[in-house]
Amino acid sequence: MKFSERYGYKPIKNIIQIESIDSELRNGLWNCLLDILYDDTERVDYDYIDIWENYFKLPVDKIRNSINYYIFQDIKKYFFKCQWYEVYDLIEFILDNDCFLEGSEYKRKNFINKCNEVLKRELSGYRIINNQIVRITSEEEINEVEKAINNKTKIDGIREHLITALKKLSDRKNPDYRNSIKESISAVEALGCAITGNKKASLGQALKLIEKENKIQFHKALKEAFEKIYGYTSDEDGIRHKMLSKTKVDFEDARFMLIACSAFVNYLIEKANKSGINVLRE
Repeated sequence: MKFSERYGYKPIKNIIQIESIDSELRNGLWNCLLDILYDDTERVDYDYIDIWENYFKLPVDKIRNSINYYIFQDIKKYFFKCQWYEVYDLIEFILDNDCFLEGSEYKRKNFINKCNEVLKRELSGYRIINNQIVRITSEEEINEVEKAINNKTKIDGIREHLITALKKLSDRKNPDYRNSIKESISAVEALGCAITGNKKASLGQALKLIEKENKIQFHKALKEAFEKIYGYTSDEDGIRHKMLSKTKVDFEDARFMLIACSAFVNYLIEKANKSGINVLRE
């Protein structure tokens, strides 16, 4: 993770790409399109004309000779200069109009799978679902992570745990989802220990102590939900177990835990402050 990302100078929504597409993501999606736009078989002209006429909405009589080559070059030029959302517009157009997919379900699934692999690898906040590009990370979720990281708490470790979780999640070359989850839950655990004054308490123990001592009152369902999430990370198939190498942990798992733990950190800080437990620096 770059300096600007670690210390909050670059918004997390640019790390998890929501309103942007960087060169790596754009290049990856273009390589997916190449498989269907320009393969080794002879491409029929009307496939290109479909994009020219119905996507670009340009007059067909302006198309030059050698339709395949020139329209392909126009599509490429457009793709690398257009706005980030227009990249997704073009991909959706191809999916929606069956353009270049030749009615082949296998070819469609292969194209979608390849695009989704690139979107996942490059930390896009979108995926192709049911032939549409759907947002999987909301602005509110991103704001929770940013708020939790930027909270100026008196407690050592919370910010560091969350930054490390984000770093391990967003490492495009060697993501470490397992340890990202560990760091996310450790941030909540550190805050729980600080509120109870018991540095050795697990998160489950801390939540019980907080409630028992009437420091903070939790909604029963909320407390039980987070205890179960913590239990998931600690049981024999969980993140902290030494045999977890046999258990599949993916981007979606780590992303969920980072967002959920960030939101719970923010929630606990607000609850603590309302209860007279000041955990923020002046």
